[in-house]
Amino acid sequence: MASSTAAFRAYLAGVRETFRTERATEHSYRGDLQALLEAVAGPGIRALNEPKHVAVGAPDIAVTGRGGTIGHVECKDIGTSLTGQHDGRQLSGYRRALPNLILTDYLDFHWFRNGALIETASLGALSPDGAWTARRGGVEEVEQLLSAFPAVEPAGAETPEDLAVAMAAQARLLRSAVERTLDENHGGQLSHLYEMYKDALFDSVTHDQFADMQAQTVAYGLFAARCLQPHGPFSRQTAAFAKTTPFLRDMFSQIAGPAIDDRITWIVDAIAELLEATDFEGIIQSFATVAGREESMLHFYETFLAAYNPRVREMRGVYFTPRPVVSYIVRSVDRILRSTFNLPLGLADTKQLAIPGPGAETRLPRVLILDPATGTGTFLNEVVDLIRTTIVEEGMGGAWESYVQDHLLPRLLGFELLMAPYVICHLRLALALGGADMRMPDGERLHVYLTNALEPAQEGDHRMMAMHAIEQETRGADAIKRERPVMVVLGNPPYSGHSANQGEWISALMRGDDAGEKTHDYFTIGGEPLGEQNPKWLNDDYVKFIRYAQRQIEQTGSGVVALITNHSYLANPTFRGMREALLDSFDDIYIVNLHGNTLENSRELRALGDQNVFDIQQGVAISIFVRQEQHTDGPAKVRYAELTGPR
Repeated sequence: MASSTAAFRAYLAGVRETFRTERATEHSYRGDLQALLEAVAGPGIRALNEPKHVAVGAPDIAVTGRGGTIGHVECKDIGTSLTGQHDGRQLSGYRRALPNLILTDYLDFHWFRNGALIETASLGALSPDGAWTARRGGVEEVEQLLSAFPAVEPAGAETPEDLAVAMAAQARLLRSAVERTLDENHGGQLSHLYEMYKDALFDSVTHDQFADMQAQTVAYGLFAARCLQPHGPFSRQTAAFAKTTPFLRDMFSQIAGPAIDDRITWIVDAIAELLEATDFEGIIQSFATVAGREESMLHFYETFLAAYNPRVREMRGVYFTPRPVVSYIVRSVDRILRSTFNLPLGLADTKQLAIPGPGAETRLPRVLILDPATGTGTFLNEVVDLIRTTIVEEGMGGAWESYVQDHLLPRLLGFELLMAPYVICHLRLALALGGADMRMPDGERLHVYLTNALEPAQEGDHRMMAMHAIEQETRGADAIKRERPVMVVLGNPPYSGHSANQGEWISALMRGDDAGEKTHDYFTIGGEPLGEQNPKWLNDDYVKFIRYAQRQIEQTGSGVVALITNHSYLANPTFRGMREALLDSFDDIYIVNLHGNTLENSRELRALGDQNVFDIQQGVAISIFVRQEQHTDGPAKVRYAELTGPR
C-alpha cells in the first residue's frame, strides 16, 4: 500500500504541475498515467502509450501482460464530461469492439467490460485556476479499479452469434483505421497494398472499399486460422491459414503478419485475442454435422454482415440459400447430367474433352462446375457432398484423396466479389475436401477466386507487380472467364434492383453486344425494341447473372444452368425479350415457382400462409436451363411447377 500511495502522490503532483502550465492537452498527462498504471498493476504489466495511433482512431494506451493485450485506456482532457462521451461515435465503437476498456480524464475513471459500465471512481477535481479538491476515499477507489482492470481474464464468445457480433465491432474499428490512414496519406504498407489492388483486382477501388476488404480479410483470416488450429495459444503471429490459395496466404501475411502497419496492430491483436479466448472446440463441433454446419457457419456470416455493415448486404443482394433448395438444385443437375448428357456418374464424372490448340490439343474435364456468385460456398459444398456420396456408392471411397486431387479440384470453380464470404468459402471447402491438413498438389489450389463474374477477363499481360500472389489471383480468374468450357453454372446470384454492377461489358451484353459480336438482346423482342417506358428491372443483378450464365453455356456449346432467383422474369411484360432469348438458347427449361411475394400474393395464397424461402419480400423461382449437345432450332420445351405454403 505504501508503494501505491507514493505512486498516486507522484501522479497527482505531475498532473497538477502540468495543468498549471496552461499549455497542456490531453496528451500531456499520458506519461504520468502510464507510470501509475504500471505501478498499481504490478510486475509483468506494461502500459504502452501510443500517441501515433490517435490520427487513425486507436485507443490512447494499451495495457499488456501475460503475453498479450489485457485492455485499453481512452483518455480525454481534464474536465471533460465522461458521461457525455459514453454514447459518442468513437467510444460506442470502442465499447462494442474492446472487451476491457477504461475511459478517463486523468482524474475520473469509467471502466467498461464487454460494453457495459461496471465501475466508476474519482480522485477529485481541478478548478480552472488549478485549485485541487480531493475526493474522500478517491485514491482507494481508483487503486481498486486500476488493480482489478488488468486482472480480468480475456473474455471469449460463447456462441457463434456472440462471436460474429464481437468480431463485427472489431472489424468496423479496423476498417475506420485503415481508411483514415489512407486518407491522411500516411504511406507505408497499407498504401502499397492499395496500389497493388488497383493494379490487379479492382481498378476503381476506393479507400473505403479497400479498407472494408482489409477489415474482412483480417477478421475472417484470423477466424479461419483459429478454426484450423483450435488448440493452444493463438495470436496473429501464430495464425496459419489453410493451404488453399497463395493469394489469401500472401494477403493475410501482408495485412496481419510481420509486415503489418503498426497503426493497426492494436485492433488486429484484439481480434486475435478474442478468438484465443473463445472455446473453439464447441464452435468446430457445431460445424461437424450437416445441421450444425448450416445453422452455425452460415448463420455466423449472416449475423456478422448484419452487424458489420447491413448496407453491403442490401447493395450486393446477399441472402443465404436454405439447404433443401441447394440440395434440390444440385441433385437435379446431377440427374440431368446422367440422363441427358450420358454421364453415368453425373457431377462426379471424370470424362475429358480434347480441345484443339496450336501445335497440340489440350485435354480438359467435361464437367466443369462454376458458381459465379459463390458466397460462402454453399452450392460448391453441396456438390462436394453429393460427389463424395457417389464415389462411396461406386466403391471408390478409399480413393477419395486421390480423386479430390486428380478429378475434383480442377473441376470445382467459383467467383466471389465480397471478401468475407470468399474467405469462409475457402475455409469450408478445405474442411469439406479433407480438413485442415488437406494436401494440395504442387502448384494446385482451390479454384475459387476473388473477382466479379460480371467483369470481363483482362486483355493482354498484367503489369509486373511486387505482390505476385495478387497477379496470380487475377490470372486464374481470367483463365476461367476466357478459356474454360464450363458445363454447369449453378448458384444463388444476388438480387438487387439497384444493381451495383454497372460495368460496360455486362451492360453491352444485356443489349446484344458481346465484344463487338451480335448476340441475344434482352431489350428487344422479335428484333424490335421492347417499348417499355421504364425497363429498369432488366438491370437487376439476377438478370445479369442469368445472361452471364446463358453466354457461358453457349460458348461451351452445351450444358446446364441451375439458379434460384427473383421470379419476376417469368411473367412480367418487361422481361419478354429475356424470355425469348432463353427459349432460343436452350432446349429444355424447368421452372419451380416457389412464390413467396409478400407484396403481391393473391388472397388465396395468403390464406394458405404462403411464405418465402428467404427473408425477403420478392418471390423466387428455381430455374434450370439445359442446352443439349445437339442443340435444335426453335423454342425450348418448358416444364413448369409451383409450390406454395409455409417455408
